[in-house]
Amino acid sequence: MSVEGTWNLAISTPIGKIEAVVELRDQDGALTGVAHGAGEDVPLGDITLDGDRLTWKQAITKPVRLNLAFDVTVDGDTLQGTSKAGRLPSSKVTGERRTAPECQA
Repeated sequence: MSVEGTWNLAISTPIGKIEAVVELRDQDGALTGVAHGAGEDVPLGDITLDGDRLTWKQAITKPVRLNLAFDVTVDGDTLQGTSKAGRLPSSKVTGERRTAPECQA
């Protein structure tokens, strides 16, 4: 299963819903990625795809400095799971893969 592409994520946190965009690419057989949100771009680390389970870690500084661990299940062009920040409760994550435009100039 390919998880490559651009994903629109919604993370339901205790301080409200946070939207982010995650880009995943296959680079020489290894998954790489970057997350965009809250005015910052952060690299993804420890990206692992095991069947339909996708996990990764990222560090953010906005709205507060946190180290996040994502654990989601991919089903075609949708995903759902959780994001965990240290000792804080898990936050629900949902996402949809952006579809490519039909024609690009």
